[in-house]
Formats: sequence, structure tokens, C-alpha cells
Amino acid sequence: MASSEHYSLEHLSPWPIALSAAVLILILGIVSIITDQFFGVPILALGVITLLWTLFCWWKDVIAEAKLYTYALKHGLKIAMYLFIFSEIIFFAAFFCSFFKAWLDPVFILEAFTPTKKVQWPPEGVFPPDPWSLPFMNTLILLLSGTAITGAHHYLRENDMKNTANMLLITISLGVFFIIVQAIEYYEANFSLKETGNKLIYISHFYMITGVHCMHVIIGVVFLVICWLRTLRGHFTSQNHLCFEFASWYWHFVDIVWLFLFIFVYWLSI
Repeated sequence: MASSEHYSLEHLSPWPIALSAAVLILILGIVSIITDQFFGVPILALGVITLLWTLFCWWKDVIAEAKLYTYALKHGLKIAMYLFIFSEIIFFAAFFCSFFKAWLDPVFILEAFTPTKKVQWPPEGVFPPDPWSLPFMNTLILLLSGTAITGAHHYLRENDMKNTANMLLITISLGVFFIIVQAIEYYEANFSLKETGNKLIYISHFYMITGVHCMHVIIGVVFLVICWLRTLRGHFTSQNHLCFEFASWYWHFVDIVWLFLFIFVYWLSI
């Protein structure tokens, strides 16, 4: 491992390609379960195990390498995180554009090849969740979690590690609670991806946007758990907590996306 005055050059890492393979296996498992394939559960379990193991090994290497980070390298990593979050914004923007097109100009395209026939939105027979029940509860949960992680950042800058860990634990608990409420909402929904015809236009957009967002919440919770464990181990100081900053930015991004999702997908479009 060579280093210079401003940058450190690390050994080649196998974890990016390993993570790509793990995500591929995970997605294959999810698709197999949705399509009622008998091998769906084993593939999904393999994908989850592979993903968690890869993340554990990769984070372990990153934590070890962090001791060599210079100011210039930290600045470069911050720019990289800005660009990553920007790419995530574009990612969700594409989903929202597709949803807006389906909502504001709903066209019947899945049957009878009649692309000019307008349809009802939401389609007849589809009953969206009440926005002021579970979705509103999840909105309050994420807003409260954003307040909690901001409090954790405040305590960390004051070098109060005990309260930092406590506020992080509250944020993690709220994130897990959000995931549970989302799962309950999916369970209670009166529609599924097995529907056909014009119903699928609404259903596919609903599950695509909310499902991808929920996956980001899961990733954010894992990120925060790592920060919590590192806080307990004394890895952070008031001046050196880059990992925590990135987790905080990511969590606030997830919060903001949910606000747009609640307003347009759950509330105004029904």
C-alpha cells in the first residue's frame, strides 16, 4: 500500500464486482418469487447472504484504509458522494417522470392495441392506500428520524459520543419501523403485480417507486448501523467522522424523496 503527501493508493479490491454479482442474485431471487418460481426463496436467501458478506468485507477494508485518508482525499470522497446522491436524484426523477406521464395522460396500451383510448386514473378496480393512514404514519416516522440523525450529528460535533450513539439508535429504530409499516401496507394492499390490463399501469408504477425507495431505506439503515457500531468503538471524533456525514446525507436524501412520493403518489394522484 503506497501513499504520497496528498493521496493514498490502495490495493485492487474484489468487492465492487462481488457486490454487483450479489445484487444480481438478489434481484433474480425477487423476480423468481414474484413469478412463483419454486427456486425463488433459495436464490433470494443466497443473494441476501452474499450481499451482507460482501458489504461486511468491503466496509472492513474501508475502515482500515480510512486511517490513511488525507485532507485532499477526504475532499475528493465528499465530491464523489455529492455526485452519487445526484445520480440517485436522476434515478428517482426518471421513475417520477414515468409516473407523471401515466397519471396525467393515462393511455390504454396493454390491451386491444388502442394507444389513444383514455382510461380512468387510478384504473377501475384499483383502490390505492389511504394516504392519511399508513403512508402518513411513515411520513411522520421519516421526518422524526431526520430530526434524530441531525441531533446525532450535533452531539458528535460536541464530542458527546454517548448521546450520539443514542440518537443514532433512535434513527435506526425509526428506519426499521418504517420498513415494517411499509411491509404491512404491501400486505394489506388489494392489488398485486399479478394483475393484468390497464390495472398494471398503476400497480407497476406504485411498486416500482415505493419498492425502490424502501430498498434505499434498508440500505440507509445498514449504513447507520455501521456508524452506530463505529461510534461505540470510538472510531469517530468531532473532527473526523466522514462515514457518519455520508450516512447523514444519504438519510436526508431518502427523507426528501419520500416527501415527494407521499405528496404525488399517495395523495394528489388518487
